[in-house]
Amino acid sequence: MTAGTDNKRGQVYLLITVIAVLVVTLYVRFGRSDAGTPAAAPAGTATQPSNQASGAGGRGSLPVSDVKLEALKREPADLADSDRNPFRFQPKAPPPRPVERTPPPQTFIPPPAVVTGPPPPPPIPLKFVGWLSSDPRDRVAVLSDSHGTPFYGREGDLIEGRYRVLRISADSVDVAYADGRGRQTLRLTSQ
Repeated sequence: MTAGTDNKRGQVYLLITVIAVLVVTLYVRFGRSDAGTPAAAPAGTATQPSNQASGAGGRGSLPVSDVKLEALKREPADLADSDRNPFRFQPKAPPPRPVERTPPPQTFIPPPAVVTGPPPPPPIPLKFVGWLSSDPRDRVAVLSDSHGTPFYGREGDLIEGRYRVLRISADSVDVAYADGRGRQTLRLTSQ
């Protein structure tokens, strides 16, 4: 067999399939071919209403209400004239005004009183580097400023004429300004 005969044979099968589908569609759409016999009267004839199916597979014998054709023949009532013209432009109605709510009365809470006075003294710019004596009664604290200059002092000594050493412990030194203001604890630091 050649490709041409296979192609023609496929077209014939396709044509037969289309004809079969057309016949089935027409049969379903227009009813059975034996419509002339009285046993198979089409639906909607005088013997049976169209909304009732015949046979056991249908809806059974449902009652059909009578159609009142007289109600359909009444004269229509006159309609009232309308002011609305769908072809005339009218601006959109403004939105409703918002309801104004009055806020609850606010109670005045005064801020806490701020203690005013002279500003605190600036922090003491010294670092505790260590101590010289291992005897706790005779310790000499070694302090350093930002330039690395060392200062030595016992408890009660003035350093640089501005700072007083108040207490020396194993890991910290308490210092203050010479007049007693601005007490600070300097912790032992490594350089």
